[in-house]
Amino acid sequence: MSSSQKYVGRLAPSPTGLLHLGHAATFWIAHQRAKAHHGTLLLRNEDLDPQRSKQEFVDAMLEDLAWLGIEWRPPMAVQSARLALYREAFDRLLAGGFVYPCSCSRRDLAQMVAAPHEDTDDEPVYSGKCRPTTSVAHAFEEGMNYRFRVPDSEAIRFTDGNMGEQCFTAGIDFGDFLVWRKDGLPSYQLACVVDDAAMRITEAVRGADLLKSTARQLLLQCALSLPSVAYFHTQLLRDEHGVRLAKRHDALAIRTLRERGMTPAQVMAMFAT
Repeated sequence: MSSSQKYVGRLAPSPTGLLHLGHAATFWIAHQRAKAHHGTLLLRNEDLDPQRSKQEFVDAMLEDLAWLGIEWRPPMAVQSARLALYREAFDRLLAGGFVYPCSCSRRDLAQMVAAPHEDTDDEPVYSGKCRPTTSVAHAFEEGMNYRFRVPDSEAIRFTDGNMGEQCFTAGIDFGDFLVWRKDGLPSYQLACVVDDAAMRITEAVRGADLLKSTARQLLLQCALSLPSVAYFHTQLLRDEHGVRLAKRHDALAIRTLRERGMTPAQVMAMFAT
C-alpha cells in the first residue's frame, strides 16, 4: 500500500454458524489495524453456501460484532447478490485460457464454496486427469466444473504483514484449483479475489489457515489484471487439545459467552490465552 493510498480492510464471515472466539480474535485485529491506519473497515457476508447459510446467523453475526465494539462502514456486501461480477471474471479467465473444464473430483465440490482450512480440509493437489496438454481458450460447457491451471514448479512468494516471507510452489504445495462449479457458483478463491478488488481492499486480515489460499489468489489477481492486496495472517486460536477453534466449538461461540454473562473485555482477554 502506497503512502497516499487510504487503508481499506474487511471482515468476511460466512453465515454458516455462530461467530466463535477464533473469529472474534481475527476480526478484532482487523478492526484495530483499520483504526491504526485511520482507515475504513468493510463487512462482506460470504453466503455462497446455499445449503448452510442462514439469515439467523447473519443476524447473530451483526449483533455479536456490535457487542464486541467492532465497527464497520455500511452497507454490507452480500456475495449471493454479486454473482454477475464473479461470472464476468470467470468468463475472462475462460477466454484467456487460464481455466479448463473438469468432470472429476466431485467430492471436493462442497469445499469450494467456503474458505479452505489447511489443517482440516484444504483442497488436495489435483491429479491433472482432466488437464489439457496446452493452455487454450474453452467454450463454456454447462454442467462442468472449471479449474485454474497453475504454472507448475513456479514459486509464489509474498511477504505477510504478520508472518513474514512466504513461498509456495505451484503444482507441489497446491495444484489446479476450482474456480467455477457446475451449479453456477464461484469458488471461494475467485469470489474473494473479485470482491477484494471491487471493494478496493488494501489489506486482508485473516487466519493463518489461509496462507496457501493467498498463493492461489495472487495467481488469480495476475490473470485478471487486478490490483494486489496486502495480507496479514493471524495465528489461529486452538483449544486445550491443540485443535483449531471452529464453528463446531459451540461452547466458545460469542453468543454462548454472552449468555454466560461475560463482558466484551473478558472475551477479548481470552484472545491471548
